[in-house]
Amino acid sequence: MKKILITGCNGLLGQKLVASLVSRTDIHLIATSLGPNRLNMQAGYLYKTLDITNKADVEKVFAKYTPDIVINTAAMTNVDACEAQLDECWNLNVTAVKNIVEVLESQPSSPGGEKPHLIHLSTDFIFDGAKGSEYMETDIPNPLSYYALSKYESEKIVEKSRINWTIARTIIIYGTADNMSRSNIVLWAKDELTKGNKINVVDDQFRSPTLAEDLADACILIADKGETGIYHLSGKETMSILELVNKVAEFWNLDKSLINPIKSITLNQAAKRPSYTGFIIDKAKENLGYTPHSFTEGLEILDKQLNALKL
Repeated sequence: MKKILITGCNGLLGQKLVASLVSRTDIHLIATSLGPNRLNMQAGYLYKTLDITNKADVEKVFAKYTPDIVINTAAMTNVDACEAQLDECWNLNVTAVKNIVEVLESQPSSPGGEKPHLIHLSTDFIFDGAKGSEYMETDIPNPLSYYALSKYESEKIVEKSRINWTIARTIIIYGTADNMSRSNIVLWAKDELTKGNKINVVDDQFRSPTLAEDLADACILIADKGETGIYHLSGKETMSILELVNKVAEFWNLDKSLINPIKSITLNQAAKRPSYTGFIIDKAKENLGYTPHSFTEGLEILDKQLNALKL
């Protein structure tokens, strides 16, 4: 029975991973996060509080459970906050990854001689968007923000490690989960438009929105197949943020006249964003059998989940 440890299990992706893995009889699941468990479902897995920025804490928990696979979903992802809180960003996005890698490197191999496998989540923001089209795994990163720099530095740490590793880069995760501490663009747009609020939406940034369930499935495929290296994992459609929000409005029959198209430069955001960061996901399709939903299909799944919460 393989032992899988998830960091950041209170987050959107972390919760989807727990939900997908909890019924697996071939896995011993250890879910970790900072603070109390926010998942409504608390049976079928072990929950441990873990501060990954504290190496002694990582050593203690990993020594107790000796995970075969670690899926690191924990990160500081508020891009503008990272520009203001440099130390906090670096600690969570870089130092914590260094802690995990070093502890896994010192962990004894499994009885079969296998080294532990780290699946580390990263981001499209490591690219500068200058290519003007979708990125492949082999394209050269050029971070524009401190958040992006921190994630790129974490990738370098993982790549240099002496364990089995996979870097899973993704783009704009959307979905819903229990007791969420942060929203996402789909839920934000739906909520604001439902309230009748006017919203400003950029029309000059292009992304491939990723359903949280699809990303969780991809991470599990990586774990099951033991795939290593870099993988681009996203939705299969690249669209402007404006088009994305318009699709949200259309799906839920909301007033599109409330959507005000603007240019990125008018927002005066602390962190610079790349203009175009869609992904080419052929490698994931071929090696993993990754089959992400269309954006409309993703909204249908999300709608069913939101309706179930009302019951």
